[in-house]
Amino acid sequence: MKTTAETSSRPARRQRRPRPVLPLLSGVLLLAGCSGNSPSALNPAGAGATRVNGLWWLLFWISVAVFAEVMALLAWALVFRRGAARVRHSQPLRFVAIAGAGLPFIILVAVYGVGLRDLAALGAGPGRDALTVEVTGHKWWWEVRYEGSSGATANEIHIPVGERVRVRLRTDDVLHSFWVPQLMPKTDLIAGETRETWLEARQAGRYRGQCAEYCGTQHAHMAFLVVAQPRADFDTWRARLDAPAPAPRTDAERRGQQTFVQGTCAACHSIRGSGAQGRVGPDLSNVGSRWSIGAGAVPNDAGHLGGWIANSQTVKPGNAMPPQPVDAARLPDLIVYLRSLE
Repeated sequence: MKTTAETSSRPARRQRRPRPVLPLLSGVLLLAGCSGNSPSALNPAGAGATRVNGLWWLLFWISVAVFAEVMALLAWALVFRRGAARVRHSQPLRFVAIAGAGLPFIILVAVYGVGLRDLAALGAGPGRDALTVEVTGHKWWWEVRYEGSSGATANEIHIPVGERVRVRLRTDDVLHSFWVPQLMPKTDLIAGETRETWLEARQAGRYRGQCAEYCGTQHAHMAFLVVAQPRADFDTWRARLDAPAPAPRTDAERRGQQTFVQGTCAACHSIRGSGAQGRVGPDLSNVGSRWSIGAGAVPNDAGHLGGWIANSQTVKPGNAMPPQPVDAARLPDLIVYLRSLE
């Protein structure tokens, strides 16, 4: 048995210092969130987002200046805290009046004025003759219609470049929020009300939008895409929106159309010119050209489309579409037909 003296003579085991794993991991995650593909209000591509961006940077640099001033005063106090210099009675009062009341008042008034200017600019809607898009929020997808058009699409909004477009917003169920960070600040959709906002893109491109108000299980998978195009391309796309869906060209497409119309799909979905007139789910007349399936849940390709048709609950649990009793032998033809609808 080891004696107490022997035990005490041993050098104390050095205690390991905890490694800063958590701060390092947090930093990595923050950097990962700064992907170039992430839609950011600090990367504006429209007049509305530019206003928000300017106000954000103004507040940021004011905060930086205030922080630097406070740190400088703290350093000054620490360095001279034992100094023998005597301070006159009027000096602290003057300092507090100027730095503690006067400067903050001027800054707040200036920021308030800039904020009012930007709010007025953001609230100024387009003219009467502007293109009007009607967007309805559902759990969990976006229905998109154009005033004066009979056709509809889902989870995509096409707009002409350089034109201010009016957007009328409604919700079919719960509270949603319409937000395109690179083009415009968010606007809430409130049951029983029709809200208005506007979109304007300075250059052609694809801008991701998102529901910005928690609306239930699949809130994160309620995305949409704004596609800004030259006016001629937009007019061509809108003409296709009103036209009947492309007719089947191959035997596989014809069999797929028959499966769609005669099965359960037509009870909820519509395809212009096919006899399917369902109103519960999205119009599928141009589903083959859409950017995603399930409002951003999965990419729009043959594999994911087949999985969505067979059992969308495994892809987006809680959505309104139940598993479909489509025969396995007919499913490939149905996929081919739906992907031909562009």
